[in-house]
Amino acid sequence: MKRRLITIALGLLLSTPALADEDCNIPDGIVKNLQAKLATVVNLPDANGGLFKPNRMWSAVVDRQGVLCSVVRSDPDAWPGSRSIAIAKASTANDFSNNKTALSTANLYSFTQPANTGLATTFPAGSLYGLNNSNPFNPAFQAQGSGIGKVPGGIITFGGGVALYRNGQVIGGLGVSGDTACADHAIAFRMRRLAGLDGTPSADNIVYLGPGELPHDVGHPHCFLTHDITP
Repeated sequence: MKRRLITIALGLLLSTPALADEDCNIPDGIVKNLQAKLATVVNLPDANGGLFKPNRMWSAVVDRQGVLCSVVRSDPDAWPGSRSIAIAKASTANDFSNNKTALSTANLYSFTQPANTGLATTFPAGSLYGLNNSNPFNPAFQAQGSGIGKVPGGIITFGGGVALYRNGQVIGGLGVSGDTACADHAIAFRMRRLAGLDGTPSADNIVYLGPGELPHDVGHPHCFLTHDITP
């Protein structure tokens, strides 16, 4: 009986699919060059409109399949919780951009808010309400050092994530977190531009809603009225 149980257990173990590592499909040199831009951008004189100078950021890169390629931080005291957020921002921008339309995570803010009666030139708020629940972040990858070669997922619908473009195609996503959402967007946008991965088919820069203006179209609320910038 004991031998039979051991045989069954081994059979179950061998039949269970392994969560194997996958190779990042973005060339290593491109990933390293992109991540190297973080040190430059966080030290810009305008602090990217953020709370901290220099900014204290996490930066994550995923490939087109959502495989986590790299996670770095610019300061050892960057908010620990921002690591997972950076990964989720990279995943979100990659997930919802293609060779026809680029969508930054900042662009998704109004779409994912509850519907309202505010005027919209094209898209009213609420048309993607609930998107945040569609591709949840896998908490198994919250620990520092984890997740490389895996697909952590995650959805974030405020500023800080941009899709990466090469030869007119999305090759992955970049997500940064560690300051206001508006500063996060500026840092990601500038890093991508410096790395030459910004050949988007449509504009995906942050578009600020006016003070008191209801969400609509691709509008994003201000984070820090006297400091926010449009990179």
